[in-house]
Amino acid sequence: MRHVSLPVSLRANPSESAPLLVSGTVAYDDILTPTDSGEHLLGGSASYAALAASHFTTVRIASIVGADFAAADRERFLAREIDTAALQTDTSGDTFFWRGRYHDNFNTRDTLETRLGVNAHPRAPLPAGHETTPYVLLANDAPAIQLDLLAQMRSPRLVAADSMNLWIETDLARLRHVISKIHLFIVNDSEAAQLTGERNPVRAGHALLSFGARAAIVKKGEHGTLLFHPDGLFALPAFPVTELRDSTGAGDSFAGALAASLAVMQREDFDAIKTAMLYATATASLSIEAFSCNKLEAASTTAEIEARSAFLREMTRLPSVRSSF
Repeated sequence: MRHVSLPVSLRANPSESAPLLVSGTVAYDDILTPTDSGEHLLGGSASYAALAASHFTTVRIASIVGADFAAADRERFLAREIDTAALQTDTSGDTFFWRGRYHDNFNTRDTLETRLGVNAHPRAPLPAGHETTPYVLLANDAPAIQLDLLAQMRSPRLVAADSMNLWIETDLARLRHVISKIHLFIVNDSEAAQLTGERNPVRAGHALLSFGARAAIVKKGEHGTLLFHPDGLFALPAFPVTELRDSTGAGDSFAGALAASLAVMQREDFDAIKTAMLYATATASLSIEAFSCNKLEAASTTAEIEARSAFLREMTRLPSVRSSF
């Protein structure tokens, strides 16, 4: 399987990349948008993140599904060469389900129905060998589940985590504990404001660093992303998408591609995270152009990520000119 080619100058070893473990939810979604709708679609934070990451490096997915989870959907992960040994099946219930409706601008949505299913059940320990995976993404999930997985890991080189407003409202103490134990925290601007009490995203981002993570990324949708790091502040615009169909999983796709890019480079410094954000932005821009994970599964997506990453790099490059002022 061909992976995205990151800049060789930033790689520790151009011929190898480190594996990535993605933990989160695997779900079925019913989605209504202003222009279309879809039912029983493969979704969940781990699904989007793992499929996005599979364009960069070897991926292991850790989650739980129910008796209703179709063998064909498990095959979708295997087709991308994603290791599903830690994708547990619990036949005592159904897979996590979410139904939502997007507003006209796609920036806001209403949750119409949520059924936790087996996602509320305890998960089996990781299979042997998974606990030594050097790069880990705790995709959006209950903080208790994130902490349980983190406790099983043995000295990971980098742990990134994502979350959402639900956990801020219902399990803040454990979420704060998660943030204090990881390297990179990823959250959107409204959630950053909710967590910190700062409505300005720059002030909120700086405040997030006091929670214990080494770095924080604040996602601002079509307005791009902000990176807050001890070595500086970095802003990256969004890719100019013209065919928006379904923004579900865009943040998860961003997080998966970001963590996978760092696994390819085997670096976690300020410049490496900036480069990873570029590839993550390109990947997320593709995921929203189709329902569910469909765009992330296509073999052609690898080349499209490369092309969009190159476009973003050129779009943000300023020429060196002598000022006349």
